[in-house]
Amino acid sequence: MEPITTNWSREELKAYILLYCAHADFIETQEEVDYIESKVNEVDYKKIHEEFDRDSDYESIQKIEYTIEKYNYSKEEIHDLFMRIKELFYLDGEYSAAEQSIFIGLKHLLGED
Repeated sequence: MEPITTNWSREELKAYILLYCAHADFIETQEEVDYIESKVNEVDYKKIHEEFDRDSDYESIQKIEYTIEKYNYSKEEIHDLFMRIKELFYLDGEYSAAEQSIFIGLKHLLGED
């Protein structure tokens, strides 16, 4: 099997991660869409959403991990990313078990302390 790679920009990576998180409970609300669109431009959002819709969970994780490593994100950049993820998860006032699981998994994967 060939390694999974991307040619995303940092903005596209942010869009992809936020989309991945928005789908933690398998429902993408308009509130979540609006939030993500406020953090990335519309072109990146649409392009990445089409790709995200075609990807399996395994492919998503591999792409996220590859691109984070590719850009050599600093601890501060990863921390900022997790702040955006928390904001997204709390949009509806709840922090579901599925969201908690995704959050913990991403923290482990991306090395957030």
